[in-house]
Amino acid sequence: MTKKEIRQLFKAKRQDISDQEKLKLDDLLLIQFQQFSFDSTDCLLSYWPIEHHKEPNVTLATRFLHLMVPQLQIAYPVTNPLNQNMDAMIVDENTNFNTNQLGITEPIDGIIINPASINIVFVPLLAFDELGYRVGYGKGYYDRYLAKCPSNTLKIGFSYFEPIAQITDKDQFDVPLSYCITPQHIYEF
Repeated sequence: MTKKEIRQLFKAKRQDISDQEKLKLDDLLLIQFQQFSFDSTDCLLSYWPIEHHKEPNVTLATRFLHLMVPQLQIAYPVTNPLNQNMDAMIVDENTNFNTNQLGITEPIDGIIINPASINIVFVPLLAFDELGYRVGYGKGYYDRYLAKCPSNTLKIGFSYFEPIAQITDKDQFDVPLSYCITPQHIYEF
């Protein structure tokens, strides 16, 4: 399937999930995430789930990781639609957020962190394939950003659905995930 076909299909599949089922699936994703070891983690790039897209609630995993690693630095993406660039901004309990024109909730003040400092990135996705490639929303922000991160940075996706066989039109700039977590499995790539 092509990225365009996958986007259309998985956007519809997400919208078919009831609010009650979504809560259950989010809990199952968290249970799977809790199986990871976080010994050498000190900086996470997370993101604010877009509610109307029914994205998995990665805030649960972010909070859990912060409990496990109290000194954890947490960053959130800040996008620039003019040059289609993305940075990671350190946040804390006093950080103010704003929702941009793309519907992405971003911090509005803080320190931009170097991609080389990030150990784990939670990567948004609509779907992923058996090789660890993902289909996002089509702007390429994350692939460009992940290309700047060290090769050992863990790239973790969360999906309510199991992988598709293959994304037929992936390109050379697509960065595969390290892991993708579903309610029933952890896929390692």
